[in-house]
Amino acid sequence: MDGITVGFVMPHWLYWGLILAVPPILMFLVWRAEKKPDQSPVPDEELALDLLAQEDPAMHAPGNAFTHALDWISNKTGVFVALWTIIPVCFYTYEVVSRQIFGLPTIWVHEGSYLLFGMQYLVAGGYALLHGSHVRVDVLYVKLPERGRVGMDIFTSVFFFIFALTLLGTGWQFFEDSYQMQEVTMETWGIQHWPVKGVMVLGSVLLILAGISKLIKDIMLFRRMGEDA
Repeated sequence: MDGITVGFVMPHWLYWGLILAVPPILMFLVWRAEKKPDQSPVPDEELALDLLAQEDPAMHAPGNAFTHALDWISNKTGVFVALWTIIPVCFYTYEVVSRQIFGLPTIWVHEGSYLLFGMQYLVAGGYALLHGSHVRVDVLYVKLPERGRVGMDIFTSVFFFIFALTLLGTGWQFFEDSYQMQEVTMETWGIQHWPVKGVMVLGSVLLILAGISKLIKDIMLFRRMGEDA
């Protein structure tokens, strides 16, 4: 970076603070907007509110109180990390203004953004599983009767848990090694890397919780179909 003048460098504590503070603030503002009387949102506002505070699927999904609680966790964490998308948008807007107007490029915007998107991807796994958004090969699946598809889901859950537990164990090892070494990224900004790897552990736990809920609901549904047959 010799001979290059850079603009504002975001402190690491502020970066982590934004990640933790922005989603709950926005969720609170949406909650307050929904509580105001006689203010029906226009269609565009309804779409925005639905993105920020979706109705809990646990209120309508089959299962029991335990699965409803797990689904609530998956849903809320998914909405929480979805709001992280706003942060990189603000980062890159600042980068464009700082670089193009004032001639002061940053050394942290790109790194901070791609790390955030990576953490978002990891934490949202449970939410994606809850809403059936994971990729599935349907060559055989779609040809089965409804009870057969549920049975296939129960069978394939074995492989799901093998993957999820392997991810958890590997993620924990990465996190532990990174924390002990106080690892930082290799870019100029040099932010701590161990919290990012810690998110891999958190995402694995959330994915396993969502998988447990889905397995319980699948078993209950499979039995109910057998009784109705």
